[in-house]
Amino acid sequence: MSKSKRLLELMLTVNRKRKFTAGELAYEFGVSTRTILRDLQELSELGVPLYSEVGPHGGYQVLKERILPPIAFSEEEAVAIFFAIHALRHYSSLPFSAEASSALKKFTQFMSQDIRDRIEQMKNRVDFITPTRQASSPYLSVLLEAAIQQRVLCIDYESTEKRADRLIQPIGIYTRNGLWYCRAYCFQNDDIRVFRCDRIHSAVPSDTKPRDLWHMHLDNSPSHPIEEQEQLALLAELTKTGVQACEAEPGLAAQLHIRKDGTGWLEGSIAKRDLLFFAKFFIGAGKDATVKHPPELLDCMKSYLSELSSHYSFS
Repeated sequence: MSKSKRLLELMLTVNRKRKFTAGELAYEFGVSTRTILRDLQELSELGVPLYSEVGPHGGYQVLKERILPPIAFSEEEAVAIFFAIHALRHYSSLPFSAEASSALKKFTQFMSQDIRDRIEQMKNRVDFITPTRQASSPYLSVLLEAAIQQRVLCIDYESTEKRADRLIQPIGIYTRNGLWYCRAYCFQNDDIRVFRCDRIHSAVPSDTKPRDLWHMHLDNSPSHPIEEQEQLALLAELTKTGVQACEAEPGLAAQLHIRKDGTGWLEGSIAKRDLLFFAKFFIGAGKDATVKHPPELLDCMKSYLSELSSHYSFS
């Protein structure tokens, strides 16, 4: 086996193993321990994060930031990945901003000049527009890791009403209209809540025992409390434009029914505690949405419109 091939296979092997000794690798590759030690030194110089431990139970291990084996991309695949990362530049906060920037530099570094020129031309002709937000969300990585590991966090959270410490178990994070949100189980309220990530001032691990929420993720976790809150039957008629507005609202999309002519209706339920949110939504939809039920929502819309009228001194 040539040295270059052995180094490639060695890199694949050490990435696959969590811990190993030079003797084990020497036996596996059929070379001397001295040769393996030289090979490991070369891998380390190439950037493979190896850590050695001395003693009778020592050996080598690859640090958490393991390097993936070489992957061959076609030109179109490379361009697609480049623009997927490039699109993230509009976000002021990312759970992996440094890593995304590093990956983008590596892609650019190893691309041929003709592909670089093609990408430069495409930059001004395709984009993924996201509203630019001044709000910063510095704890995205902490929240995401807690969701993956199912750990409880103590967060200092500033809601519209007050600022207080909350115990949460994140389910996942997502972005919408340039803002980041964390869906999580809230121990104080004993239900699933959504938290604005830019309103989290600190997030530290807690010793609180986590709940068994492994089956939950962003696609199947309820947006309403685990302990069922009072629900109100919703019925609303929609124009074509109203249908499009509801398609963009996650809380309503699942209850949307569309006719062949593009109009539609909403039929389902909403939590009573969310009346004001939906009142503002349907007021914003104007004549493109006509709420039929529930009467509580209609009353909330009228009350809010009255407050707006008073605020702007409309007669």
